[in-house]
Amino acid sequence: MALSSTIHKAELSISDMDRHYYASHALTVARHPSETEQRMMVRLLAFALYADDRLRFGRGLSDDDEPALWRKDYSEAIELWIDVGEPDEARVRKACGRAQQVVVINYGGHAAELWWARVGATLRRHRNLCVLDVDASTLEQLVARCDRGMRWQCLIQDGELQLIDGDRTLAVRLDARMGDYAVA
Repeated sequence: MALSSTIHKAELSISDMDRHYYASHALTVARHPSETEQRMMVRLLAFALYADDRLRFGRGLSDDDEPALWRKDYSEAIELWIDVGEPDEARVRKACGRAQQVVVINYGGHAAELWWARVGATLRRHRNLCVLDVDASTLEQLVARCDRGMRWQCLIQDGELQLIDGDRTLAVRLDARMGDYAVA
């Protein structure tokens, strides 16, 4: 018998002063049985940072042709492609050819360093690529907030996300390994 996805509900109230974007999003996030809590929480973090009315989650780990998140324009052209973890170099190259902006958010610590050492030189030529890193401490605190029902206040200012969860606050600033941190 196949395992089914675990469903998480997340309500994000986003105040992004850098982009002047203010909205609430009620999200249903399906966590594939082979997906870690870390990866799922980084997907939620990516949604908070790049929130938009047209930003959507991809089909997940089982679909190689879709990213973790993406935003398309009204003609179905891909404006933003977001992957998390350490995607294959060919996948990133293909994404850079298909999308206006590509973002990869790493969260693997030493594994992310090894991935970048292997693919960084080749990927540096893509001007529409941004590679960001989540440090281990931030990831650990983020995973501690994982629950089947989450309510977050997300305040973004000067490239820093203040994630407010009840009486707890987590300051998140991703390190830009390549490209601009700014959201298009």
